[in-house]
Amino acid sequence: MTPDYWPEATRDLAKRCKVMKKLIKQFPQAELRTRGDPFQTLARAIVGQQISVKAAQSVWDRTIEVVGKMKPANMLAVTPEQLRAAGNSRQKIAYMQDLAGHFAAGRIKPRRWTNMADEDIINELTEVKGIGRWTAEMFLLFYLMRPNVWPVADIGLIRAVEKFHHDGERIDKDAVEAYREFYHPWCSVATWYYWRSLDPIPVTY
Repeated sequence: MTPDYWPEATRDLAKRCKVMKKLIKQFPQAELRTRGDPFQTLARAIVGQQISVKAAQSVWDRTIEVVGKMKPANMLAVTPEQLRAAGNSRQKIAYMQDLAGHFAAGRIKPRRWTNMADEDIINELTEVKGIGRWTAEMFLLFYLMRPNVWPVADIGLIRAVEKFHHDGERIDKDAVEAYREFYHPWCSVATWYYWRSLDPIPVTY
């Protein structure tokens, strides 16, 4: 489902930011959508680490062919060799199967996250092998659909900020961080539109 804050967020962003106004008009159907499954969201985010949206989609599709329905038990039932043949790195395979073990053993309890602050969830998730801050932020965006996530280390976000605000000149994540307050409390929405401006495939996890 699309988060109920989306219409208010787009109206507010369009009023205060010329770039957002243009992108919102250009992509009227670009709305954040959740797949509604915490394990799948996290596994997909692991697959997407440090590769393009297009490449991640291709690897994910092949991974689904191997695993079937993306559930912890199914992930644990396939061999690393099968996952490797689908295009996953050995490191990502270890991460996904470790994540599946956490879910299968009940060490991850998504229901309790509903009432937790963003940073507390990030701290908890990053205790799992292979889940860094970026992956945890993708979870906040695409599973919990939190409205104010600004993933400053995301390469797509960095490139978009460079394109629209720095004439294409290279910047680092510290420079991207400077925009967080400007887009507060709708950083997630601004991030989505920046992603959408760069890629013909809408970002989903």
